[in-house]
Amino acid sequence: MKLSKILVIAALAAMAAAAGTAGAQDADPITIAHVYGKTGPLEAYATQSHNGLMLGLEYYTDGTMEIAGRPIEVIEKDTQLQPDIGRALLAEAYGDDEVDLAVGGVSSGVALAMLPVAEEYGKIFIVEPAVADSITGENWNRYIFRTGRNSSQDAVANAVALGQDDVKIATLAQDYAFGRDGVAAFREALESTGAELVFEEYAPQDTTDFTAHAQRIFDALEGEDGRKVIFVIWAGGGNPLGKIQDMDPNRLGIELATGGNILPALVAYRDFPGMEGATYYYYENLENPINDWLVEQHQVRFDGPPDFFTAGGFAAAGAIVAALEATGGDTDTETLISTMEGMSWDTPKGEMTFRPEDHQAMQDMFHFRIEVQDGVEWGVPALVEVIEAEEMDIPVRN
Repeated sequence: MKLSKILVIAALAAMAAAAGTAGAQDADPITIAHVYGKTGPLEAYATQSHNGLMLGLEYYTDGTMEIAGRPIEVIEKDTQLQPDIGRALLAEAYGDDEVDLAVGGVSSGVALAMLPVAEEYGKIFIVEPAVADSITGENWNRYIFRTGRNSSQDAVANAVALGQDDVKIATLAQDYAFGRDGVAAFREALESTGAELVFEEYAPQDTTDFTAHAQRIFDALEGEDGRKVIFVIWAGGGNPLGKIQDMDPNRLGIELATGGNILPALVAYRDFPGMEGATYYYYENLENPINDWLVEQHQVRFDGPPDFFTAGGFAAAGAIVAALEATGGDTDTETLISTMEGMSWDTPKGEMTFRPEDHQAMQDMFHFRIEVQDGVEWGVPALVEVIEAEEMDIPVRN
C-alpha cells in the first residue's frame, strides 16, 4: 500500500475518533442539584451524604461520570439547615440553573419545606436522608422519591428489637417532624407486639441539658411493672443517652435503647454493651460487591470506613443512574417517574425498591446488639438479624 494512502486512512481514523470524542463532550450534561445542609448542626450528616452521592455516581457509571454519553454535573447548594433557604435554593436550582433533578434534605423540617417546590416546577426531588413519615405521607407529591428510610421503617425495625411481652417503654424525641413522626410510627408499630408505650417526652432540637426531661420520664416509669426502657429518637449532638445514663436510671430498673447512628455518635454506645436496636446500615454487617467497593474506596480516600449516611447518598446515586440508564439518558420528568415507580436497584445496603404508591424506597433493616470490641473506639452494632423489607408492614400514608 502506498504511503500516501496509509496517511489518508490514518487521517480519516483520527478524524472519526476526534468526532466521537467531541460528540461526547458536546452532549448536553445531566445536571443534578444537591441541596443540603452543608453547614449547621447536622453538618456531619451532610458531608457523609455528599461523599456517598459522588462515590455512587462514580461507581454506577464505571468511573466515566457519564450516562448514555451525557456527562454528569453536580451543583451543590447549602440550605444552612433553614427551611426558607432550602425552599429558595431548590427553586433557584430548578428555575435559574435548570437542573434535571435534585437530591437533598438532611433535616426533615427543611425537606418538608422543599417538597412543594418540586411540584411547582414539575421536577423530581429525591429526599436523602430526611426521615419524617410526612415526607412520603401527608405532604407528599408525585415528584418526590425517597431513598432514605422513613420513620415507620425505623419504628417497625426497632419494635422487632424491643417489642416483647411485659415491656414498658417511654420515648424521648426531638420536638419537630423527625421526632414526632418517629414516635407516632413507633407507637403504632408497638401495637402488634407485647410491649406498651406509656409515656412520651419531647425536647427542643438543640437541647443539651436533659435533667428535667429525664426526671419526668423516670417519674412516669418508676411505678410500672416489668422491663422498663427509655427509647431515644435523636439526630445531631447533645448526647442524650450519655447524659441520662449519668443520672443512673439503673437504680430504678430502667434501661436505655436507641436506633443506629453515625460512627462519632456510636462512641457513646460503648457505655451500653448489650443495648439493642435497629439500623439501616453498618459497614461490617453487609456482604455484597457494592459495599465491598464502598468500604475499600472510602478507606483509601477518607482514611476510615463509610458511615450511616454515606451509604444513603450512595444509594441515591444508584437510583439516579439506574433510572437514567433505563431511559437512555432521557431526563423528561414524566418518563423518569414512570421508570422509577416500582424500580429496583442494588446498593451497599442490598436491593432497594421504590414503592409505586408513595415512592418510598423499601429496604432491609438490621437488628443489632452493641458490643465493645478491642481496638474499636465506638460501640459496635453487631448484627443480630436481618429484618427483610418484605417482612415489614410499612404503612402507606399519603
